Amino acid sequence: MRKPPYYTGPVSDHFDGLRFHSPGQPSPDKSFAQLWRWRREGQRAPWPAQVPVTPALPPARSTAPRITMVGHATLLIQVAGLNLLTDPVWADRASPVRFAGPRRVTAPGVAFNDLPPIDAVLLSHNHYDHLCIATLRRLQARDAPQMVMPLGTDATVRRRVPGARIELGDWHDEVPLPGGVTLTLTRANHWSSRGLRDRRMALWCGYWIEAPGARIWFAGDTGYGDGAIFRDLHARHGAPDIALIPIGAYEPRWFMGDQHVAPEDSVRIFQDVQARQALGFHWGTFQLTDEPREEPCELLAAARAAAGIAPERFVALAPGDVHVADPAPKLTSSQR
Repeated sequence: MRKPPYYTGPVSDHFDGLRFHSPGQPSPDKSFAQLWRWRREGQRAPWPAQVPVTPALPPARSTAPRITMVGHATLLIQVAGLNLLTDPVWADRASPVRFAGPRRVTAPGVAFNDLPPIDAVLLSHNHYDHLCIATLRRLQARDAPQMVMPLGTDATVRRRVPGARIELGDWHDEVPLPGGVTLTLTRANHWSSRGLRDRRMALWCGYWIEAPGARIWFAGDTGYGDGAIFRDLHARHGAPDIALIPIGAYEPRWFMGDQHVAPEDSVRIFQDVQARQALGFHWGTFQLTDEPREEPCELLAAARAAAGIAPERFVALAPGDVHVADPAPKLTSSQR
């Protein structure tokens, strides 16, 4: 039998020896016929070619939690003196090639050369809008950060980023960082692939960041499912001080619902994990799906109001926005 191309390890409740899955949750797998139906019947809203961004200039370090939105799923998390980057993408396209694929409509909210030294990169999965080899190479050359990722994701990084310091984990595994900070890989309802024949051969995840004085949760890409994984997260870890929750890339729902949350689902996650503060990401940078660019913010406001949640407790971050929790959470730009 041929060795699996991504990960070899024991069979578990979410790994069958070749592919991973989310136990008890709807499968996100879609057929080529369903993909063709979406492309044939979809009502793709027009997006602007470019949206102005005022980039932020982060400090070198921060003891208090400080979160700067770069774009899509790329966030600079500064806490306990560490600088962490989630799913870093500075490329112009979320694509395996430079001449095609979704093009970014917002410049990065932090210029690459203005980044402080990065201590650790947190990769949630291997999709091109989350794992950008060109960006990882730049970070490796400049900072040689620790790169934390779920099982099998290293197969992509090791081949293309020589010398990378990689720390692998399964769901619920802990990874210690300096300064008394601990990462825990958390469950998500999603999938993985870099090509046509490797679907779900690498794992996907979110990250719980336990730091002195702060608990931060980055959800990664996820569908809602029955909500069990989010209630389980609260049972395992308690309530996060700051929850980073995706809000975009959800239309059409019949195709995207099992892999990406819509804003009303994002609010349900916020309630399930009982977060003190939530910040919305995964919207407005790359057009991956059919909804209008600003709709995630509008629907988030409606779902938040319907649930009786104060506007400042769940805010959509745009590139260049900065959230500082010192001593009370606040946002540097207008509430969305």
